[in-house]
Amino acid sequence: MMRAVIVEDEYLAQEELRYLIEKHSAITITESFDDGLAALKYLQTHKVDVLFLDINIPSIDGMLLARSLHADARPPFVIFTTAYKEHAADAFELEAFDYLLKPLNETRVKGVLDKLAIAATPADTLTEQRHTLHLMRDNRIRITDTADILYAAANEKTTLVYTPDGEFYVPYTISELMTQLPANFFRCHRSYCVNLDKITEIAPGLNSTYHVFLPGIPHPVLVSRSNLKAFRERMQL
Repeated sequence: MMRAVIVEDEYLAQEELRYLIEKHSAITITESFDDGLAALKYLQTHKVDVLFLDINIPSIDGMLLARSLHADARPPFVIFTTAYKEHAADAFELEAFDYLLKPLNETRVKGVLDKLAIAATPADTLTEQRHTLHLMRDNRIRITDTADILYAAANEKTTLVYTPDGEFYVPYTISELMTQLPANFFRCHRSYCVNLDKITEIAPGLNSTYHVFLPGIPHPVLVSRSNLKAFRERMQL
């Protein structure tokens, strides 16, 4: 179970963040602080996995607090919370895990928490599960064999993943998803990747494209013109 600390000097903002974390994750919030120095003293003697950190806080600001932890052998994931967009570049220079803008958006917070759940999976577990993916739906994680995935579709900063059990999503881009999929998956279009082993039919489309059909999926998936040559080679057409 992951442990977290919230550092936020506005009481209502602190309570809202606590509520969203508890609603959308299994993270345990061990302490909350409204002062950067008090938080630093606590973190020097207590190990936590995640730090939800406001930037404009008393005593020492969030950036300085994050820098003091950055040199640790195993620093916590830092998720900055602030009303000011201009701090984003500095936050990511510190290798912050993510950056939440106030007022908080529940969907955005949930996406960050989902991504955090995957990132926190131990490396040895990931090795054992190298042929599986953690798919999300209804606030639950479905550990799914990649062989069961039919195709995936880009959806802004997330990716929709289709299986015989329906639609799921992963909280990262389709390019990031492709790095986690085995060789039988093909990026057939900027917005789609497909499991080549699941294709049941291939039909010509307009403007030198192909449509591929998958079991249980009522609509075809497009193979773009720019990917046609590589697709033909992969399918030995």
